[in-house]
Amino acid sequence: MTAPAAALADALSAWAAGVTLVTIADDRDDIGTTVSAFCPVSLDPPIVLISLAAGSYPAEVLSRPSLPAAGFAVTLLSASQKMLAGRFAAEGRPSARLLLDDVPHTRGELSGALIPSGGLAALECTVARRVPAGDHLLVISAVTSVVYVAEAGEPLIRFRARYPALPATDGPFGAAATATATATVPDLSGYKHQDRGASALAGVITKDLPAYGVFPLRDHGAGGGGGGYQWSRWTTSAKGRRSGRRISSSGRSAG
Repeated sequence: MTAPAAALADALSAWAAGVTLVTIADDRDDIGTTVSAFCPVSLDPPIVLISLAAGSYPAEVLSRPSLPAAGFAVTLLSASQKMLAGRFAAEGRPSARLLLDDVPHTRGELSGALIPSGGLAALECTVARRVPAGDHLLVISAVTSVVYVAEAGEPLIRFRARYPALPATDGPFGAAATATATATVPDLSGYKHQDRGASALAGVITKDLPAYGVFPLRDHGAGGGGGGYQWSRWTTSAKGRRSGRRISSSGRSAG
């Protein structure tokens, strides 16, 4: 017994995956396709895997016995390349050369494939093995070159048939959280000293920052007289116990 195809497709769409662009220099034209089924396999030797629809033209080209296009390129797309991913996912799309006409790009020295600039990284590969798998073709390939690696950037993610934007934050204790917290810190000058032990919860200000689970706490210092403040993030265990750790306004752990 197997799962219904529609239900399985809906379930698998909940798997968030990075988006890549696979490009091939065919002997007649340049072709390319958007691929989210990309998998690093091995570092030594360097191997990656891509999964292509069995009836697609890229799969046909990479399956030719004469292997005129044994080499191809994989570009790990950045969040700013959503439009590019859409172009190469459209049915009946024209040549990759036309689709990249208004996009800065180069040709891979080893693969000859078109490689757009602006991605997070780009690789050149050669086909090592092909494995038919249901309605897809698994192409296991050796990485022959790392064309570039970007110093920064956000990945393009596919989730539930969309390319959602990632939140503009680097974590609950990152720059975005700290900036928000600092901008909303209340005047705590009238609060009494609270020790750092079990009674620390009594020092939690009721006006919290629920979006991050971060609460401002008055820090009077060891002697109860100092200045400044700390932030504490509290969590609740399965048994209802609350615990947390304090971090200073600079984002460093304070114990």
